[in-house]
Amino acid sequence: MTNRAKDNEVIAFHRAADGTLNQTGRYSTGGSGIGVDFDTQGGLTLHSNHRFLYACNPGSDNVTVFAVDGSKLTRIQRVYAGDQPLSITLSGNLAYVLDGSVAGNGITGFTVGDDGKLTPIPDSFRSLSSDIAVPGEVQFSPDGRSIVVTGKVGSILDVFKVRADGRLSEAVQNKSAGRRPFSEAFRKDGRLLVVESGLPFEHNAGVSSYDLDTDVGLSVITASAKNGQTDGCWIVITNDQTHAFTANFASGTISSYLLRDNGRVELLNGAAAFSGITSQPTDLAFSTGSKYLYNLLRGTGGVAAFRVKADGSLDRLGVFGVGQGLPRANGASGLAAY
Repeated sequence: MTNRAKDNEVIAFHRAADGTLNQTGRYSTGGSGIGVDFDTQGGLTLHSNHRFLYACNPGSDNVTVFAVDGSKLTRIQRVYAGDQPLSITLSGNLAYVLDGSVAGNGITGFTVGDDGKLTPIPDSFRSLSSDIAVPGEVQFSPDGRSIVVTGKVGSILDVFKVRADGRLSEAVQNKSAGRRPFSEAFRKDGRLLVVESGLPFEHNAGVSSYDLDTDVGLSVITASAKNGQTDGCWIVITNDQTHAFTANFASGTISSYLLRDNGRVELLNGAAAFSGITSQPTDLAFSTGSKYLYNLLRGTGGVAAFRVKADGSLDRLGVFGVGQGLPRANGASGLAAY
């Protein structure tokens, strides 16, 4: 997603059988970006059925819904989503949007229709536990019973319980095991992985794992497994649940981790891929089945593609879309794939 302040656009690609990409279109969200990095994960999110795509427009305070047909998008709705929407998560017929403005630091709920459209849930807004959390992502747990929001300032993780009517409990604050938790990814067994930027210290990025109890909160399994990189911010987990990958903004790298059955996380390769020190790697997304990994390069203005091998190593396929619509070093944010 371009995240341009005047006209936010989604840039669409078709994936070939070998994992390489070919740009196929540009689709206006009808809303506005902010022209600088979202500083979040989940600003562009696919429905689990791959029929709908949800794009956050923080500059115009709304979310755009697209119908998806291959790499073709059709805009079907634009709905008010609170003050500076930056991340969206879906579970069943519910969606929650993270509002990142200090004036409206919290999450807002919607029901999701069979047609993909969002309907606001009255009285669903819940404040985060800190007014200055500078949140990084909102995510439902796999069972849909909880929501977790990362907070970079103060190094906190807010846990909300999802009630039967779709509204949430108040936030329960948990202390992060690492410094400046940025984004998160749930394993299928309900365990949570959180990547920490580690800033302001260099070479301090890491990944922590947690058990989640809806009534109690989070308990640490692995406390910040360091990768020797700087400013780790985005994380994804392979479909077979054996590996996780993080993008490290300041180092220009992707780190790989091994996931154990007991929930522990172990560093595999701190620099499994290097796209250049000025590439500014941000969002990550897998193809269906995790055969290919894609990484938005904000500094380059393109998308890097990798083949994921069984041992967790990455084969580079190239960088695609440079000079074809994505801004270079100017705020591109959000990536989704299937």
